[in-house]
Amino acid sequence: MRHLSFIFCLGIVALMSFTPAEEFCKRQGIKGYVKLVRGNQMPSPDRPAIEPPGFKTTLYIYELTNTSQVTAQGAFYQDIATKLIRQVQTDDKGYFKVKLKPGTYSLFVKKDNLFYSNIFDEKNNIHPVVVKKGEWTEEIFRADYDAAY
Repeated sequence: MRHLSFIFCLGIVALMSFTPAEEFCKRQGIKGYVKLVRGNQMPSPDRPAIEPPGFKTTLYIYELTNTSQVTAQGAFYQDIATKLIRQVQTDDKGYFKVKLKPGTYSLFVKKDNLFYSNIFDEKNNIHPVVVKKGEWTEEIFRADYDAAY
C-alpha cells in the first residue's frame, strides 16, 4: 500500500511541474486577417473611415522574396522564383492561422492568375513577415488592388 501511495504522490508532483497544456503545446507562425479594400479610399471629413471586410481567399506564403525574384506587372506578380512554403485558406471573415518555422517569409494573395502584394521593406523584399520561435506574428494583409487612393 505504501508503494502505491508513493507512486501516486510522484505522479501528482510530476503533473504539477508541467506548464498548462496550451503553453506546453505552444508553436509559432502567422495569424491574422486578409481584408478586401475597394473603391475610393481618399480621406474625407464628410465620410468616416470604414474598416474593410475580411474575405475568403488563399494566402500564399513564400520564402522571403525580393522584387528581383519575380516577374512584375505593376503590383501584380507571376513567376515567383522562391519556394512556396505554405498556402492557407482564410475563413469567410478573412481569418487565417498557419504554423511556420522561425524565419522571414513573403505573403501574397491572388487576383485571377496573378499574385498580389504591395508592401516592401527597404531592401525591396515583398511583404516580409518575421516568425520568431514560440511566438505568433499577427498580420493584416490588405488586398487593395481595387482601391483608389
